Amino acid sequence: MTRRSLVLGSLCGAVLALCGGAASAQTGAGPVTLVVPVPPGGILDQVARMVQPAMGRALAQTVVVDNRAGASGNIAATAVARAKPDGQTLLVGYSMFHVGNPAMFDKLAWDPVRDFAPVAMLVVSPHVIAVHPSVPATTLKELVDLARAKPGTLNYATSGNGSVPHVGMELFKQQAKIDVVHVPYKGAGPAMQDVVAGNVQMTIATPPSLLGMVQSGKLRALAVAAKTRHPLLPNVPTTAEAGYPNFELEAWVALLAPAGTPPAAVARLTAAAQQALQSPDVRKAADAAGVEIRYQTPEQLDRQVRQDIDYWGQIIRQAGIKAD
Repeated sequence: MTRRSLVLGSLCGAVLALCGGAASAQTGAGPVTLVVPVPPGGILDQVARMVQPAMGRALAQTVVVDNRAGASGNIAATAVARAKPDGQTLLVGYSMFHVGNPAMFDKLAWDPVRDFAPVAMLVVSPHVIAVHPSVPATTLKELVDLARAKPGTLNYATSGNGSVPHVGMELFKQQAKIDVVHVPYKGAGPAMQDVVAGNVQMTIATPPSLLGMVQSGKLRALAVAAKTRHPLLPNVPTTAEAGYPNFELEAWVALLAPAGTPPAAVARLTAAAQQALQSPDVRKAADAAGVEIRYQTPEQLDRQVRQDIDYWGQIIRQAGIKAD
C-alpha cells in the first residue's frame, strides 16, 4: 500500500468515526412522535401542536402528534413507557396524570419516575374560579360565605374525576372550610356548557376554557389561582389578593422520553424543545391560548415531578379521590 493510500485510508476512517458519533446523538431516521394522552382540541393537544413545527425545524426531522386518549392518560403513558428508548417517542405529559395517577389508581402499568426520562417542561397554566352570573357572589370571599351558609348546595363542574380542577378544588375546600359538590364531566367543553347554562353554579378551569365566556358576561371570574394576575384577565384578582395566599393551582405540560433513552438523544430533544419555545410563533400561540411558557431542564423537571408526586399525592389520598 502506498503512503498516499495510507493517508487517504486514515482520513476516511476519521470521517466515518465523526459521522458515527454524530449519528449516535440523533433521535433516529424516522419521525419523532409526540404522544398526547387526550383527544384533539384540549389545551394539552394545543400545546403539542403549538411546538410541533418548531421542534421539527430544530431537529431537522418530521415531528408528528399521536392522540392516544383514555384511562386518565394511562393508555398513552403505558405506550411511551414501553416504547423503544431511541428518542423517537415522547410523552406530552400532563401534570395531574403524571403525578396524581399513582395516588388515584391502585395499580399502574407505569411509574412516573422509574419509567421516564425527563426532557423539558414546556408550559404552565393557572386556574380560574368562576361562577354563573345568577350566583349572588362577586368576590371569592362572598362565594365562600355563601357556601358556608348553604353547605352542600353549591355544585362545581370539572373536566373529570382526578383532573387538576377536581384535585385543586378539593384542596380549596379544605383551606376555605366549605362543602361544595363535585360534578365531573368528560372534558372541559361539556363542563363549561352546563355552567354557562346555569345547571351547575361554579367551575375552576384554565383561562382558555372560560376566557370567552367571561369576556361575554356568561360567566363571572372571581379569582386566578396564581402568584400574579393573568394578562388576559387583568381585572381578576389572584387568590392571594382575595384572601387565600396559600391556594395556587397550575397545570403543567412537559415532554418525557422512555427510561433508558441515550443521554445524547435526550440532550438533543431538550435543546430542540428550548429552541421551539423561543420561537416567535410559539410565543404568540402561547399568549393567545392563555398559557405561560416555562422552560425547565431535565434536572429541574425531575425535581418538579418528584415534589409534585409527594405534594399532590397527599392531598389526593386525604380527599379519597379515585379516577374513573
